Amino acid sequence: MARIFWDTNLFIYLFEQKAPFLAKVEALRHRMLERGDQLFTSTLTIGEILTMPVGMKDKVMEQQYLHFFRGGGVNILSFDIPAAVAFAHVRQDRSIRPPDAIQLACAAAGKINLFITNDERLSSMNVPGIDFITGLNRAPI
Repeated sequence: MARIFWDTNLFIYLFEQKAPFLAKVEALRHRMLERGDQLFTSTLTIGEILTMPVGMKDKVMEQQYLHFFRGGGVNILSFDIPAAVAFAHVRQDRSIRPPDAIQLACAAAGKINLFITNDERLSSMNVPGIDFITGLNRAPI
């Protein structure tokens, strides 16, 4: 059983049914369930995901998204003091944008085994507290 963090883009592919990534994300989640892996993300992901339905003033979609995250299938990591300390270390690399640094910091504070993103810039990083960072296409599960 592994602790696996999904970056926001994976949830966007899932919620917005974005091909060609949708099939990869669905297959990944299926394999995770078979293996008994735990799915993690951060509160930042929820804020980023809600941007579209809020902007469209679509209250039904907004509530559906919130229901998904409140449903218990995803562990939500907060940006707390340990995450803030990790953030300060990640941000020493000024090429990493603050939202990406928050995601990585939350994952690091949560002692994540595998961080999956579709942002290749992040996949080459080494962040203490995260065992492996990889792109969606190279996810080893």
